[in-house]
Amino acid sequence: MTPKMPVDVHPSPPSGPAAATRRRPGLATPATAHLFNARNSADYAAQMLQGVTAVAGKVSRSTRPFTGATPAELKSRVDGVDLDSPLADTAAALTELEDVYLRDAVYFHDTKYAAHLNCPVVIPALVAEAVLSAVNSSMDTWDQSAGATMIERRLITWAAGELQLGAAADGVFTSGGSQSNFQALLLARNQAVEWLKLDPENDGLRLPSLLEKLRIFTSADSHFSIEKSASMLGLGYDAVVAVPCGPDHRMDPQALAGELARARKVGLVPMAIVATAGTTDFGAIDPLADLAAAAREHGAWFHVDAAYGGGLMVSGRHGHLLAGIDQADSVTVDFHKTFFQPVSSSALLVRDAATLRHVTYHADYLNPAAAVDRPNQVDKSIQTTRRFDALKLWLTLRIMGADAIGDLFDDAIDLALDVGGILATDPEFELAATPQLSTLVFRYRPLNQDGSRLSEDTADRLNQDIRSAVFASGEAVVAGTRVAGRHYLKFTLLNAEAGVEDIRGILELLRTTGASLLAAAEVSV
Repeated sequence: MTPKMPVDVHPSPPSGPAAATRRRPGLATPATAHLFNARNSADYAAQMLQGVTAVAGKVSRSTRPFTGATPAELKSRVDGVDLDSPLADTAAALTELEDVYLRDAVYFHDTKYAAHLNCPVVIPALVAEAVLSAVNSSMDTWDQSAGATMIERRLITWAAGELQLGAAADGVFTSGGSQSNFQALLLARNQAVEWLKLDPENDGLRLPSLLEKLRIFTSADSHFSIEKSASMLGLGYDAVVAVPCGPDHRMDPQALAGELARARKVGLVPMAIVATAGTTDFGAIDPLADLAAAAREHGAWFHVDAAYGGGLMVSGRHGHLLAGIDQADSVTVDFHKTFFQPVSSSALLVRDAATLRHVTYHADYLNPAAAVDRPNQVDKSIQTTRRFDALKLWLTLRIMGADAIGDLFDDAIDLALDVGGILATDPEFELAATPQLSTLVFRYRPLNQDGSRLSEDTADRLNQDIRSAVFASGEAVVAGTRVAGRHYLKFTLLNAEAGVEDIRGILELLRTTGASLLAAAEVSV
């Protein structure tokens, strides 16, 4: 009999290139010294203060929203950092961070930042960020989040109440509007399939056949996440029917009626009608009550993407613009847009809590079905591990109050209306549409010497070049978009600290940059 070889319970450490680089030099202190715990709480407070002081100092000294640093410059600086050689302390790391990040960050608090749907953030939410990051609650199960679970649930109830969604409403926080829209359409898809399976005409049909029938109707100006969600849900881009808008960029209810009739005629099923309360380019709010009625008539899920316009729920002067949202089956709200919260902070709200069953999955090691006494938020979410982002809104409401948030958004809307009036009367600019929320789409298109307008093709190239040149200067940041195939500039005004004169300054910068580019082009010719 061959004797058994002894089992080595302490095998030799692995060898080779990977093992050789596992232990790196430069650890000045034991790794445990960096853990946040009762023993290290004083170090935590001191180092956090250093970080806060560095950011506060940087913001107080900044005079423009961007430095104009190029991708090549920043790549060179970041690539030059030796990640295998830790620095001596937090102070040294923050000094290095100034060089690779803080100096060249794009600062949304600056009044000359007027580009995307990014907001300056309120201080109470920043306090919450420090708290939630340190405690590090995970919002999936009760035994990881306890009080955090109840705070998130209370905020969902509060938001649903502000939108008057009814006593059975519920919801969950998400990472952003795209995820909220995706989950809403996931619920709508599963609800539609559930109904289709009950129809005797569909007896024996396989799931792919049922999915092929489903259609989503949304505005031609709606967010790209609607099409993206349809693709990820197995429906394909073709399942999204883009409904034409009127001159005000709101979905045309009559056009929707025509599209619904055509779909029904060929045996297609209206799965969902998606309205937008605040389109990305024009801030347009679709006629919500009319679209809700169409959804009821055709048995379709009615979702409102209010990622942008959701802040109107606390507006003192413009809240009426959300009339009809109370009839929605689901609503997306991005608190990190018009509630002035740090990224990320969004929520999906639903009229009927029972519909959230479509995303519920029970795992024995996490949220067993038998544990009915534990309110596990993972039962409502498509995420598992999830940050306690709700705390930011909670402290904002407790310190500022909802009315103060509404005032910030109202001021931004009023500013956009004032700037819209300026653009509409300036002969060198063209305003694409009257502002509805806080966005303005326009272009620089001066007159030629003979009194004719600059050609469309020249205006296209010029406005793209203006945007690039202004961004490279770092003096201001504006966005760009296309309207009817033509290039335009765009302001998104969400800074209540900005006044009309601040925006006039940006307009003059755009004007002088455009004039210089035109003059240079004439010389080169």
